[in-house]
Amino acid sequence: MVLRKKRMSHQIHRVERFEIVGPYTLTLRFEDGSQQRIDFRSVLEGEVFAPLQDLNVFNAVELDPGCGTLTWPNGADFDPETLHDWPTYRGGLC
Repeated sequence: MVLRKKRMSHQIHRVERFEIVGPYTLTLRFEDGSQQRIDFRSVLEGEVFAPLQDLNVFNAVELDPGCGTLTWPNGADFDPETLHDWPTYRGGLC
């Protein structure tokens, strides 16, 4: 008997550009033309993300063109799929 794993469909999303539009809030544009406006305040907790509560650190965000996602100087980042589908994932991050 041969068991085969069912392949899950997983789209790869990439952030093309972003803009800081308010405190802890970014507008992101993705390669598929979609956009997300994200207020990150509710998820800035824990060892990796708590340092981003300092607005100067948060505003040091950069786009990693190799990974197609946002990164911060302390190594914090988000999976581009999470950013693309933020309303779906936001509740699980808090």
